[in-house]
Amino acid sequence: MSDQNATPLTVLTKTPITPTLFSFTTTRPDGFRFLAGQFVRLGVNPSELKNTQNAPDERIFRAYSVASSPYDEQLEFFSVVVPDGAFTSQLQHLTVGDTLYLNPEPFGFLTLARYQEPAPKDLWLLATGTGLAPFLSMLGDLTTWQNYDDIVLVYSSRTHAELAYVNTIKELSQTFGELVENPAKLHFVPIVTRETVDGCLNRRIPALIDTGELENFVGLNLNPATSHVMLCGNPDMVDDTKNALKNKGLTMNRRGVGNIAVENYW
Repeated sequence: MSDQNATPLTVLTKTPITPTLFSFTTTRPDGFRFLAGQFVRLGVNPSELKNTQNAPDERIFRAYSVASSPYDEQLEFFSVVVPDGAFTSQLQHLTVGDTLYLNPEPFGFLTLARYQEPAPKDLWLLATGTGLAPFLSMLGDLTTWQNYDDIVLVYSSRTHAELAYVNTIKELSQTFGELVENPAKLHFVPIVTRETVDGCLNRRIPALIDTGELENFVGLNLNPATSHVMLCGNPDMVDDTKNALKNKGLTMNRRGVGNIAVENYW
């Protein structure tokens, strides 16, 4: 379906996190379905936003991972403001009641359904910044907690203030821990690279893999026979982390076989 036929959404909430990070929720169109980890094309017409003046009258679309569960009644998104970005420079002016547009065809293959081998035991979700969004969606899906023994969520930000959704992650672990018999154990690994923060690691994800520090911190090994690893975030992180994982014997997932899955919508 083309963006020209996109469905209107109504903004329900907007939550500032830092001056350049925010989350927002919208209505969910009847019949819209997606898999946890997929992204959509989200549109904004700057002239329709209540907080803008003399803005262009045109719809601008960008790819956004859905942060909410496939079963939630609302849709949630996690956004960064890119200076002079055609889309986010407008999106930052969102207020409750504004209209956005959704191309109701979900995209992407960063989903757990892509894995056939190896036998699933541990799921490693490695994210920087707003790349956390698809993994939040997965943690809101009951089957994620049923299909693995351990889930390792590694989340890196530059500053402690940018380490978003920490309370949500704890709540998801508690909720599904009570719903599922023998649920996966969640290992949450927060990383802050430009500050020293108690309880947080302080180096880039690929460096932590190269030195073994990440595995030691979690108490699990990245194992080619049992580990599923998903990457989402800054392209440099993704490329460097893929190389670090390959050095440990892990392979790219193709046609259901292999360890490493990456989303390509940058």
